[in-house]
Amino acid sequence: MLKPTSAAEVVDAVAQAAAAETPLEILGQSTKRGLGRPVQAAQQLDLSGLSGITLYEPNELVLTCGAGTPLAAIEATLKEHNQQLAFEPADLSPLYGGTAGAGTVGGALSCNLAGPRRLKAGAARDHFLGFKAVSGRGEAFQAGGRVVKNVTGYDLCKLMAGAYGTLAVLTEVTVKVLPAPEKSRTVLIYGLDDARAILALSRAVNSAHEVSGTAHLPDAIAARSAVDFVARSGRAVTAIRVEGPGPSVEHRCEALRRELRELGPSEELHSMRSALLWREIRDVASLLPDAGRLIWRLSVPPAAGAQVMAGIASPPRSGEGRGGRRVASATADYYFDWGGGLVWLALAPSDDASAAVVRAAVARCGGHATLARAPAATRLAVPVFEPQPAPLAALARRVKNAFDPRRVLNPGRMAADL
Repeated sequence: MLKPTSAAEVVDAVAQAAAAETPLEILGQSTKRGLGRPVQAAQQLDLSGLSGITLYEPNELVLTCGAGTPLAAIEATLKEHNQQLAFEPADLSPLYGGTAGAGTVGGALSCNLAGPRRLKAGAARDHFLGFKAVSGRGEAFQAGGRVVKNVTGYDLCKLMAGAYGTLAVLTEVTVKVLPAPEKSRTVLIYGLDDARAILALSRAVNSAHEVSGTAHLPDAIAARSAVDFVARSGRAVTAIRVEGPGPSVEHRCEALRRELRELGPSEELHSMRSALLWREIRDVASLLPDAGRLIWRLSVPPAAGAQVMAGIASPPRSGEGRGGRRVASATADYYFDWGGGLVWLALAPSDDASAAVVRAAVARCGGHATLARAPAATRLAVPVFEPQPAPLAALARRVKNAFDPRRVLNPGRMAADL
């Protein structure tokens, strides 16, 4: 375990590893080691020592900090100034058996993690302004800056977000922050099936009411919520979040309930209950609590979400056993976020993680699937990320060669040849 406390020490560690061709596993707080393929590395580079906010200008809506800074510390500082990370990064640590609140900003950006507000505020990469890093060659470099409209050089922030630490070791990051909303309320609609729920969410997203979160919890998932209005309903719950100034939020919620009243009975969640529900949706673990189950993360066109799940979790037809084209509905738990465009799916353990069934259903609508949680042996045997077409795979290898020609940084995290 190597634990640098400065960027210079990171340069030395990576340069020595490159010279010896010794692979490194890049870690922050190790909260997302189960996300991606298992890294085949002889040494670990622990970045938790690169922690602390070095610049925060609330009036300029910008914050710079070490890549190993805990998200909890950043959010606490922002809260003092009534600001937030608008992309709402998920706390996935409990999903992988860790402690809540332990994740780092570098990990969130490297995995491009965004929560329910993504449909309004954008992904993590859209708030990633600049960084300092060390390439797999052991060379320090930087990109971006402290302003949104930075046109100097290539926009490498977009490349690093979602690279899972395979291209460079982030040592310092700069992110955009935004004012926190004055009020947050959630409109709940009860008793909708998946198809009608997606229709309701689509109408809400396309309305003039600027919703900031849209999710649907089937009845079994809703029953696990810690929010009483959700758990005790005994029905599926469709949730639509509205944020902003108090009078505006109140008016928009009333309008939404009026416009969607023919779909079913509705209720409103205020303040703490609303915040708790969206944390549950964002962080996954409390709604899909069985630690032994496999977790898939499906990205699909929102209008196709219900159809995709019908293709995966419908009761098997005659002649379709375990090796058939569907997963038995009794073994599948799932819920929708992002207006139906994101599906979190929990399945019973199997050697192949039901990958053929899941990916066939997703492929029919042009989506993609990520095996978000599974034992290490399964993640080595089954492609964790959506297999790329040959031209994209070749481009990925060229980019990897440019930044990390000796395959020192997180080798194999995203694909066996990366």
